[in-house]
Amino acid sequence: MKRENINAKNAPDPHGGYSQAVKLDEYRQLVLISGQIPVDTDDKVPDGFEAQARQVWRNVEAQLKAAGMEKSDLVKVTTYLADRQYATQNREIRSEFLGSIAPALTVVICGIFDDRWLLEVEAVAAQ
Repeated sequence: MKRENINAKNAPDPHGGYSQAVKLDEYRQLVLISGQIPVDTDDKVPDGFEAQARQVWRNVEAQLKAAGMEKSDLVKVTTYLADRQYATQNREIRSEFLGSIAPALTVVICGIFDDRWLLEVEAVAAQ
């Protein structure tokens, strides 16, 4: 697969470890990951944003592995936050998980299906 991170010179620079666009050519597989929620395999929701965010990223990684992929295959991530107050923590934890990987990225502040959940993350991966 040929992957090109795109940041047009006549548009704002991305800040926060993402790309404005990701172009894919000649990919073999495309995996669409449904919104991953902060629930563990025992159906428990951790307390606090940090614990929930880490659980969500573990769940994203589990889906990637089940599809035979890795986090380096992520090309698009959408995060839904229950409140703007979590934006900085979200960015820090996402950056820790992704490292130098710079997928296209969107963060939306919104009401989330279950009031206990403070975030949800959906993703697209390609190889």
